[in-house]
Amino acid sequence: MHQNLSLALPVIDFAHLTGPAQQRADLLDKLTQAAREVGFFYLINHGIDQQLIDSVQQAARAFFALPHEEKHKVSMANSPHFRGYNLAGMEITRNQPDYREQFDTGAEREALPLLADSPAWQRLQGPNQWPEALPELQLVLTQWQQEMTGVALKLLRTLAEALQLPQNAFDALYGAFPNEHIKLIRYPGRTDNESRQGVGAHKDSGFLTLLLQDDKPGLEVEIKPGDWTAASPLPGSFVVNIGELLELATNGYLRATVHRVVSPQEEQERLSIAFFLGAQLDAVVPVYQLPEALAKLAQGPDSDPQNPLLREVGWNYLKGRLRSHPEVAQRFYTDII
Repeated sequence: MHQNLSLALPVIDFAHLTGPAQQRADLLDKLTQAAREVGFFYLINHGIDQQLIDSVQQAARAFFALPHEEKHKVSMANSPHFRGYNLAGMEITRNQPDYREQFDTGAEREALPLLADSPAWQRLQGPNQWPEALPELQLVLTQWQQEMTGVALKLLRTLAEALQLPQNAFDALYGAFPNEHIKLIRYPGRTDNESRQGVGAHKDSGFLTLLLQDDKPGLEVEIKPGDWTAASPLPGSFVVNIGELLELATNGYLRATVHRVVSPQEEQERLSIAFFLGAQLDAVVPVYQLPEALAKLAQGPDSDPQNPLLREVGWNYLKGRLRSHPEVAQRFYTDII
């Protein structure tokens, strides 16, 4: 199943982390290469139980099958924390609407008290909205977040080791109140006469993204400028990609890669569940001292002129959310836009 020769992305077998010393060393080499040269890879033998994977996909489908008025009750437009439901076409990437229906949640926390001089990004922390018509969604997504955090942190610490840094090198950035984020995504089918932008070309802003795909294609990765490669679904895997935080932290040694989703054909749909491991909102990303052999290969972070990278985590994250969700921006952030 995992030896599909047509796969365009590297496959990282997490079971090798606990194998013999040589197998572990080979895994670290392969992981560094994948994270540096491609910025995307498949993660297999990740330890997440198939029963939980099935449960979270079933819960996502049940949510999207709710009547529109039930989903509308938890509209993201109600939330200064950018939590909740969006109709297809409501999120914007590179000035064009993304045709994906989605539901966003984050770490379940109280909103921070806001003073006159509080930075605007403090408004990002706060409670989720949960649909009354589907109480099991909160239970399954809370378990999903806890278990995915465990896998993502293990991967983050393995990456630190692969970079010859202390395993806990990135822990201070992750912090006690990290900005973790789950996005349930349904891509409806589109005709050839309609825009096929499921989501436009972009980079992710956090440490790592772990994506659970269904069996439908659509995710594409820009390995070289203008050269798009399909990240075909691989059963039992997560597609992992490096976020801008790690590109910044390693001075561009690790690569946050531009990617997009092409909508399925009409009469079809595609379901994805994305987990984003983020940093604490008040963190500032330093440049980590890599060993000389690695440091001299670092290209410097590749900042998109349309979306410049900021080292202040809260501002970097808020900038992206304001651009993507103009309805929330107009309702809750008119003082800064």
